[in-house]
Amino acid sequence: MTPVQAPTTTTAAWSRPAERIMAAVNRDPLTAPNALRNDAVLALLVAGFSAVLALTVDDGRRPDALGWALLLVSHVPLVWRRRRPVPVLLAVIACVFPYHFLDYTHTAATQAAYVALYTVAVTGRPLRTVLVGIGVIALAVSVMLTISAHEALGLLKASGWVVAALFCGVDVRFYRQYVASIVGRAERAERTREEEARRRVAEERLRIARDLHDLLAHSITLIGVQTSVAAHVLSADPERLDRETVAKALDDIAETCRSARGELRTTLEVLREHDSPEARGPLPGLDGLPDLAEAARLAGARVEQTVRIRQAPPAVGAAAYRIVQEALTNAVRHAGPEPAVRVELAERQGALHLSVRDGGTGPGQGGTPGFGLVGMRERARSVGGTLDAGPRTGGGFEVTAVLPLTTTGERDG
Repeated sequence: MTPVQAPTTTTAAWSRPAERIMAAVNRDPLTAPNALRNDAVLALLVAGFSAVLALTVDDGRRPDALGWALLLVSHVPLVWRRRRPVPVLLAVIACVFPYHFLDYTHTAATQAAYVALYTVAVTGRPLRTVLVGIGVIALAVSVMLTISAHEALGLLKASGWVVAALFCGVDVRFYRQYVASIVGRAERAERTREEEARRRVAEERLRIARDLHDLLAHSITLIGVQTSVAAHVLSADPERLDRETVAKALDDIAETCRSARGELRTTLEVLREHDSPEARGPLPGLDGLPDLAEAARLAGARVEQTVRIRQAPPAVGAAAYRIVQEALTNAVRHAGPEPAVRVELAERQGALHLSVRDGGTGPGQGGTPGFGLVGMRERARSVGGTLDAGPRTGGGFEVTAVLPLTTTGERDG
């Protein structure tokens, strides 16, 4: 196993410095950490390299004390090259030109100028880079003409190095902008995914809250009515106790509790789903309307139901079921004893038309408003429909809804 692992370890050892180098190249020079310290180290390295060139290259006279002073001082501004690139370039030029004018080793003094030019190009706009490059070349040639035309011509020929330094800076700047745009797009995509996930969670919580409200309000209302019936039978004539009526009322309560428990379990199962966040269990639909009517009858309402539609999309069927459920609950609760309720569902012009009308007295004045009507309107809007609810002209209360049967982007109710 050792011969197999050794290349992997070597590759990893080589990849770490390469990753650091690429990270340094990709990093914005204006926001890089420890910029001042790193530029001070760079200035020392470039100054050392320039000193070696001054001692080994023979393209001018070897520097004396003044020459060494000018050469070394020209590297000091590089410490602040990122913060003030153009002033640093001017400071370097101010030291380098006297050095060249005194005919010291010319190659040695160009390194600091190249670093300053690169910094100007990598931190500024291309137009500024072009103007700086033209200005530096023109100024350098003008100064060298005061020494000799031969030196000026040689400098003009060597100006390609100036162009190369500027081009390298511009290329690195564009590359960093490209990397930054990729990173920005990735971050925006991640934020979009997180926002979408939060939106889905909020929608799911709202759906569960609506389901729980409809279920509990309906079941508790029926249980309350059925309990009142049993209590009335027990207290009306204790000596002639109608055991069958009491037993039936208690059986109705037990059946309502079983139905509510089953539907509550189905609703809450989604909270335990971790592997499949989209799983929501079976949705109630139009086939459950007869059970709603029967439950309302057991609570004392006289329900007539007409359904002239065979099937509907799952989301529309669930919305219609919950609207009818809430409307029947409100009728049992607010319409008075033994209210007459008319439930109609029909398909007309590609939409499900739903109405629930009762002839009761309606909710009492001064009562605390609940979330029933708000929930019904949310149900209708969730499938692109509309809902109206209010007192009828001849008395009672009416709920009407229009739910489109062909919707795009359906969302389960």
